[in-house]
Amino acid sequence: MDEADEADGTGEAGEVCDLVTVPARQGLEAVDILRRGAPSVGPVLHDDAGGTLGFVVPPGTAADWDVPGSACTRTDGRGLRLPAAPDGDHGTAPEPPVPGSGWLLPPADTDPVTDPALLREALDEAARLLRAADNCR
Repeated sequence: MDEADEADGTGEAGEVCDLVTVPARQGLEAVDILRRGAPSVGPVLHDDAGGTLGFVVPPGTAADWDVPGSACTRTDGRGLRLPAAPDGDHGTAPEPPVPGSGWLLPPADTDPVTDPALLREALDEAARLLRAADNCR
């Protein structure tokens, strides 16, 4: 990893990140869409109740986030940090950084963060697919 990766927050575990939260149904569709194209999805959290998913995105994403039905939480260097796996323990997912959540896709198994532009496209496509499925009932 180079210094630029560390500076922009897209690098190693322990970096500050923003979090895009969406309803679980749309989020699961978006995960499938992102993994079908190029495996370009970063860590994804789920709440214990199963109602929402949270996509880890680079810091600063919240400033321009405007996708209907979702929210992006700005951390400003004081919020969400991707936890590092314990030294020498690369097969175990670290504890989720948000209380009451778990990993759908843990940091060790994914890209460092999800690209916001790709996430926006995947969420839009997921919303269209869900509307079409709901209209067929």
